[in-house]
Amino acid sequence: MRPTRFPTLALVALGCAVLTWLVVREVYQSLPPLPWTAIPVLLLAAFAESWTGRDLRRRIARRPDTKPPDPLFVSRMLALAKASSIAGALVAGFAVGFIGYLSGLVSAVTPRQDMLTAGLTAGAALILIAAALYLEYCCRVPTGTKPPEDASQRADR
Repeated sequence: MRPTRFPTLALVALGCAVLTWLVVREVYQSLPPLPWTAIPVLLLAAFAESWTGRDLRRRIARRPDTKPPDPLFVSRMLALAKASSIAGALVAGFAVGFIGYLSGLVSAVTPRQDMLTAGLTAGAALILIAAALYLEYCCRVPTGTKPPEDASQRADR
């Protein structure tokens, strides 16, 4: 599996921002106020992923008082990291699309509040992307680390 690339995330965010701007331009007047509930959820997910990455990195590096991680767990965490970075790019693009549309309407109270919520959501999405990329980095095996010997390899000697 290849590492996630920044151009991929930027392309996803840009595409989602343009699509959101086009849709919001047509239907904004009929939408309810933008909910703020995504912000704590994104931040909680980012915290959990960074904490897991920190612990996983220590275990992969075989630091004292740690046991090696199960390879299946590491692959699942890698899949989670890749999915989270794409999801974060989608949410950031959604928020930026809202910001782009609302930038000309900040004189009214509701658009100003929606723009603040969209800005905080975009910031939380960027934090999630950073945490996901960190978790993905932590799933790598450090260079110079030799793989553990299996019992079957020891029996062959």
